[in-house]
Amino acid sequence: MINLLDYKFLIPLTLLLGFAPFFPQPHIVEKIRMLMNGTLKRPIDIFDLVWHAWPFLLLVYRVAIDLINKNRII
Repeated sequence: MINLLDYKFLIPLTLLLGFAPFFPQPHIVEKIRMLMNGTLKRPIDIFDLVWHAWPFLLLVYRVAIDLINKNRII
C-alpha cells in the first residue's frame, strides 16, 4: 500500500503542485503577495492560494510529526 505521507511522495508533490506554474512566477508567490497587500479578495484567488498551499502544509505536518516522534522518550 502506498503511504501518501512518505517523503518520496510529498516532496515531488510540493515542488510540482506547490510551485506550478513556474513561469513567470509561481502562483503561490503571487497569491501570498496579494494576501500581504490586502488584494486577495476574489473567491478564485482564495481557492488558488489554498490549492497551491496544501502540499506545503502537508509536508510541514509530516516533518512536525517526525520531529515529535523523534524526541519522544518511551
